[in-house]
Amino acid sequence: MESKIVRARARWVRMAPRKVRVVADAIRNKPVDQALAILDFIPRRAVTPVRKVLNSALAAARQEGTLDLDDLWVREIYVDQGPMLKRALPRARGMMTRIHKHTSHITVVLGERD
Repeated sequence: MESKIVRARARWVRMAPRKVRVVADAIRNKPVDQALAILDFIPRRAVTPVRKVLNSALAAARQEGTLDLDDLWVREIYVDQGPMLKRALPRARGMMTRIHKHTSHITVVLGERD
């Protein structure tokens, strides 16, 4: 029998994926309550969008009503690269330098512990 899962996604988060992945790696395969506690003590800006997606998945699990909220754990969390905003910065002698503003897509999958 396949266990039930709940999925939540935040797209086009204006933050580089490599910075968000550090936070995502810290809560992977942890129970939800422990993951939320870990996020309280990580001093990074990427914690805010990850916490929002985790809370969104938790709210979806409550809404569904068939999952046991005490047995939920972060089954999967991954950060994909979104589209890059390309900007220009003027430099000496009429040249320009490209500025790449990265975006991320954050996906959280919660499942019940067997």
